[in-house]
Amino acid sequence: MDPRFTEVRALIFDLDGTLVDSGQDLVQAANAARAHLGLPPLDDHTVLSYVGRGGRELMRRALGGRPSDAEVDEALECFREFYAAHLLDHTRPYPGVEEALARLEGRRLAVLTNKSLRFTRPILEGLGLARWFARICGEDSFPRKKPDPMGLESLLDEFEVSPREAMMVGDSAIDIETARNADTWACGVTYGLASRELETCAPDLMISNLPELAEALGA
Repeated sequence: MDPRFTEVRALIFDLDGTLVDSGQDLVQAANAARAHLGLPPLDDHTVLSYVGRGGRELMRRALGGRPSDAEVDEALECFREFYAAHLLDHTRPYPGVEEALARLEGRRLAVLTNKSLRFTRPILEGLGLARWFARICGEDSFPRKKPDPMGLESLLDEFEVSPREAMMVGDSAIDIETARNADTWACGVTYGLASRELETCAPDLMISNLPELAEALGA
């Protein structure tokens, strides 16, 4: 157990790249939207580098150049339609996720993602993970998305915990920035879709699998 985290009573998790490996389904949905607009597919690495700031930003960047609002709207609609039909084609929990969540039972657990709840809930429910979380929040749960601290601070209020009694767990710089903005602890995972970003973020804790988090918290 890491003595720094003895008071942590609430854990707020990112979704994509942290709890679930959703990369291939996101890539295929983004390329389906590009194909709809007559554009060739992008490679996996490029698409995944755009993930993390919500669907609209993903499609704006995936279109390249300076797409009009109308083009982004059309691409986003196609992306959402395709993705809704293929949420769980390839998406799976990362190894150790279910074990870790079971070990962390007794703490307040939540999901805070920039993915729409339209997709977030079915993914968590379809993979049997939803039952572990007291709250599931998406990009449409609050007026502002990560890295704005609004969602995280709202969860702290709901769970009646102070910032230093909470930890944000994620794979991207956005997650670490969100934690810093809310003054909570920050945990980075090395296996995620955007983990390369963490090299310059200095999370309070770095783990290579989720059971390591349970060990650090003495669970």
